Amino acid sequence: MSASNFPGIYPLSIVIPIYNEEQALPSLFKELERIQETELKPFSPVEVVLVNDGSRDASWPLIDAQCRRQSNWVGVNLSRNFGHQLALMAGLESARGDAVVSMDADLQDPPAVIVQMMEAHLKGYEVVYGTRRSRGQEPWSKRVTAVLFYWVIEKLSGVAIPRNTGDFRLLSRRALTELARLPETHRFLRGLVPWIGFPQTQVFYDRSDRVAGETHYPFRKMLRLAFDGVTSVSTKPLRLAYLFSLLLFGVFVGYILYVLFNHFVLGGFLIPGWTSLMSAITIFGTIQLLLFGVFGEYLGRVYEQVKNRPLYIIQEIRRSQDAANDHPKSGPTPHSSTS
Repeated sequence: MSASNFPGIYPLSIVIPIYNEEQALPSLFKELERIQETELKPFSPVEVVLVNDGSRDASWPLIDAQCRRQSNWVGVNLSRNFGHQLALMAGLESARGDAVVSMDADLQDPPAVIVQMMEAHLKGYEVVYGTRRSRGQEPWSKRVTAVLFYWVIEKLSGVAIPRNTGDFRLLSRRALTELARLPETHRFLRGLVPWIGFPQTQVFYDRSDRVAGETHYPFRKMLRLAFDGVTSVSTKPLRLAYLFSLLLFGVFVGYILYVLFNHFVLGGFLIPGWTSLMSAITIFGTIQLLLFGVFGEYLGRVYEQVKNRPLYIIQEIRRSQDAANDHPKSGPTPHSSTS
């Protein structure tokens, strides 16, 4: 294994979206510097792309200072918080490596696993997933929601998404080029990456605990990510709404038959008009609200898509002065604009 296997400026790029991670960044910088000098030495030079997703703490000053010191480090500062998936896409489209690895800043996904990913890539795999064998000391609520998340995505998405895989993955330059061509506004990369195809495999590892700070994916964001995932790759919720409407209609018909049987056969008391009126209002009102809600979600996504706004806006890009002189600055991608 050597850098001669890769024709570009950088054999490998590491992309890390960052949001309010000032406590974790010193440990992240130290670990990445260590691994570049040891396990990743055969793939030197390694580019590191740090994307600041509108952090409200001192994350960007720390990134800025680090990129001024290191010629192969690049800081991408977004104009505001666009969300994890779009920040990740901004980093992927800014990376210049022949192979690009994405990971989080909390070091729960060990950078040393990147070596195994590169070994699999050199065997011909275009996409290599980091798959968790264990999840460290995560609370039971996080584990339960994660299991539920992957179960829902697997049942409704229609795409074979490897379980226990997050956004810790390797993409070849060809796979990344095809991924960048997808025009979705509400991006769910865990579903889009399997969809593009190409030879794919997994490497297994034990996940560590966060080095500092708290998780930025509580239950509310996990639920939103799951819904974005389902609606971005599947139309099954529309069909489920249709089936649920039929089910409610069947319950309504059954109730009417029961009321008629109770009145005319068993002689039960019946207030004229009240039962049928309330049943119709309740059942059909429920059906309409359900369908409007589901249709509204899909219509909202169509509305966002047809506006054709950029997925993110880059406020500035920070490289060391030596790197800026050696390599021309990359131009805006189709999904971004610079200001």
